[in-house]
Amino acid sequence: MALSRRTILLSGAALGAAGAAAGLPVAAAASPGPLRRDPFTLGVASGDPDHDGVVLWTRLAPEPLAEDGLGGMPSRAVPVSWEVAADERFRHVVRRGVRLARPESAHSVHVELDGLLPGREYFYRFRAERWLSPVGRTRTAPPPWLLPSALAMGFVSCSQYEHGYFTAYRRLAETEPELILHLGDYQYEYAKDTYTVPGGNPRDHEGPETRTLANYRQRHAQYKTDTDLQAAHAVAPWVVVFDDHEVENNWADEVPEAPDPDFLARRAAAFQAYYENMPLRRTSIPRGIDMQLYRRVRWGRLATFHMLDTRQYRDDQACGDGYRDCADASDPARSITGAAQEAWLLDGFRRSAARWDLLGQQVFFAQRDNNAGPLTVTSMDAWDGYVASRDRITRGWVAAGVRNPVVLTGDVHAHWASDLKLDYADPTSRTVGSELVCSSITSTGDGADSPTGSHPWLAFNPHLRFQNNLRGYVRTTITPTELTANFDVLPYVSRPDAPAYTRATFVIEDRVPGLNLTYDRPPAAARTTAPETDQGRQTVETETTRP
Repeated sequence: MALSRRTILLSGAALGAAGAAAGLPVAAAASPGPLRRDPFTLGVASGDPDHDGVVLWTRLAPEPLAEDGLGGMPSRAVPVSWEVAADERFRHVVRRGVRLARPESAHSVHVELDGLLPGREYFYRFRAERWLSPVGRTRTAPPPWLLPSALAMGFVSCSQYEHGYFTAYRRLAETEPELILHLGDYQYEYAKDTYTVPGGNPRDHEGPETRTLANYRQRHAQYKTDTDLQAAHAVAPWVVVFDDHEVENNWADEVPEAPDPDFLARRAAAFQAYYENMPLRRTSIPRGIDMQLYRRVRWGRLATFHMLDTRQYRDDQACGDGYRDCADASDPARSITGAAQEAWLLDGFRRSAARWDLLGQQVFFAQRDNNAGPLTVTSMDAWDGYVASRDRITRGWVAAGVRNPVVLTGDVHAHWASDLKLDYADPTSRTVGSELVCSSITSTGDGADSPTGSHPWLAFNPHLRFQNNLRGYVRTTITPTELTANFDVLPYVSRPDAPAYTRATFVIEDRVPGLNLTYDRPPAAARTTAPETDQGRQTVETETTRP
């Protein structure tokens, strides 16, 4: 009986016998001593698709939780064979080769392919000595001149391993998206039982708080052993950016959250481990404390994804961070992107011929005032703490005539949807774009549902259109005429295998800025926020109460 594509990808089946029959090359060992255990415990991944290629990734780690961060691998280079096929059984292999997995890179493998056909689905796998990896599915982008009929893209953020099970990743994988964006907080730095949820954490981190290269390598490996996460990586190419927890909470350029003379060494270690564990191109190889992460991914003429880095170049948070009524937040000299990245983004707006321009980035873009009175109390870690920076970007896409600007955001552990304005203080200011914010995969644990429109901030921020505090992800379908965003949620993450369902759907029409609610599922009473709950206070605590 033939195996289905879903069975192969979501079960992580390695198809060992089929691989041997297909003739995947067995590279000669670099030195004596065979690998005695399966080294493909972290799965496979692909990323940063172009119209003629993609990055393939794996990392060898027969003992993934080894304290030295090296995954139980010998201190020698290991040849790893790879192959790419047009079919899931590898009857039609189109490319193959060998890469050395080196100990100085934690035996990670990055294969940066070109020469593939545009707009095609491919399957890939690796082999190290007698061991065969799971099969991954990937896809090249359409040719630059083509306006595709549709793109199925999902985006995710904030997966704290201790706070719950990664079922949301698997549920997203089951929808078989063509592209997945991860907008940051892929892994968290905390030691066991440091950052806890009510009722206690369902799972524990291995090792201490991450500060060294060995710590970060071990932590990434622990996350990658999760089979739900592996399923999401194997089903589609990813485009990733980091936020703060890949290093430490709320860092800003060279400024740590709290004084730390070793912060720059910590940042360099975190960047190195991040590259080793992500399907990134060689242009993102870290150089000490610097890592080139902002970049563009184009999907034909349908969509351009401008992937931003709002951590590495930002000014320190104003007024001591947190939620503040802060005059310094409007200082025109302050930037969340840095001058070079801002110029790059504005130039991209001017040059864009895409139907949809999407900013894949980390922190809340629209204004969120949590004070119903005359003060404007907003988050200093978000774009609200860098008002002039936000204004320059917004006015930049308006001046460039960007056809359909959409901001994609993570970070805040809840679903939100917003209309974007030129002037949030003016109720008559026109809408010039939309923001879609995905909830967390697990961070802050089980959430609670509430009726749409019940969050108190929506009353005095009329551009905020939706908020929901269940865990989940956003699925989008992008066509030449509209973008449909499904806000999918899970009723719980404190135990595995939760179902997923669509809580609300918004549509953005071509050339019509702003959000249209087309589906709203009433909350189930058993999972609804208690009426006496102060949702505004709960939001502030969720976003600011960290160890």
